[in-house]
Amino acid sequence: MILHTTEVTPLPGYRLAVRFNNGENGIVDLTAELTGDMFAPLRDPELFATAYQHPVMRTVAWANGADLAPEFLFDLLDGRQQQAA
Repeated sequence: MILHTTEVTPLPGYRLAVRFNNGENGIVDLTAELTGDMFAPLRDPELFATAYQHPVMRTVAWANGADLAPEFLFDLLDGRQQQAA
């Protein structure tokens, strides 16, 4: 199975609530990851809040064109919960 996100909700404090196609879900804290030319602008709370589920790439993306690999997000996942199928 190729891992991808199925749902994303931006939260305060540079966090995302994410759900994956393998049934896992939880909170991802991106505070330490928002560096560099593409991701530093996401420290603006209004821009960070534009996070959405990209319909083609099937991962989290933002209005400025930034996106993160689902595997990277999965590795940062806190509070994993197995969902009933």
